[in-house]
Amino acid sequence: MRRLTKKKALTLVRELDAFPKVPESYVESTASGGTVSLIAFTLMAALEFFVYTNTWMRYEYEVDKDFSSKLRINIDITVAMRCQYIGADVLDLAETMVASDGLKYQPVSFTKTTLLKLQLTLLHIQERLKIEHSLQDIIFKTALKGAPPAQSQSDDSATSFNACRIHGHMYVNKVAGNFHITVGKSIPHPRGHAHLAALVSHDSFNFSHRIDHLSFGEAIPGLISPLDGTEKITDEPNYMFQYFITIVPTKLNTYKISADTHQYSVTERERGINHAAGSHGVSGIFMKYDINSLMVKVTEQHMPFWQFLVRLCGIIGGIFTTTGMLHGMVGFLVDVFCCRFQLGIYKILQV
Repeated sequence: MRRLTKKKALTLVRELDAFPKVPESYVESTASGGTVSLIAFTLMAALEFFVYTNTWMRYEYEVDKDFSSKLRINIDITVAMRCQYIGADVLDLAETMVASDGLKYQPVSFTKTTLLKLQLTLLHIQERLKIEHSLQDIIFKTALKGAPPAQSQSDDSATSFNACRIHGHMYVNKVAGNFHITVGKSIPHPRGHAHLAALVSHDSFNFSHRIDHLSFGEAIPGLISPLDGTEKITDEPNYMFQYFITIVPTKLNTYKISADTHQYSVTERERGINHAAGSHGVSGIFMKYDINSLMVKVTEQHMPFWQFLVRLCGIIGGIFTTTGMLHGMVGFLVDVFCCRFQLGIYKILQV
């Protein structure tokens, strides 16, 4: 009885086998089947290698609790005025004037000719970023740790220097503020600060400018900011350029770097100064920035190995099933064609 029960149990288990074995005498290997198998293996390997090595960026949002640290501003702006005629500094919301000791004033040339190739590339990328938002993920992945490349020096003679390149960095309080470049050097004042503009001739005013780089936080080569490559030209001496910037603290973690940086969005406005027409203000370049209370965490992620194995099993089964069906259909069509061809030859011989 026990043997019979054991036999019945084995028979029942054998009947539940979802992978029945085919006798080897019933199996026939063909060159076409080997070719299809080789193509299937190659296709599976290529697909899985691409999927497994691919990464994506994960975005998380939380309240920024770091309010005591300083905010670094990275600046590289060329203004079409001589260095002795202009001054740059920051006045924050707390009426605190930040000295521009970290900025360097370098005499250069400024021409209103065609844009440089690098500027055209930056402007093209800026336009594509407005449409292709996934392009920002690629920029994050290619960002590198280290100092940004130095700008090339001009080879012109000193007599041709008609502009001033203001570049470097400065640390400000982590509150809203106003970075500006205007006529005259800045001096402290009980109610804020002032610029010695009275000593500069009105005919020398020209705030045409080119922004090679403007970013906040740690300088990361490879990241492109919204104002990089911007160039503004004006023929009016009394002219005001305004940039309203909203800064978003960002923690970037990729397989190449880990850095605390900042992204920002910007709205631009420009107008001429004409007190008689009611357009009041001060000629210059004004960048008014505010800091968002939310922080963005950008993390590069990779497919887990267990998920890779699950996908691999599914793809193997799907590709083998599909290729088996295709191989069977091709074999059937070839047999039909051969039969009809042989039948046609036989009829011709009969005639």
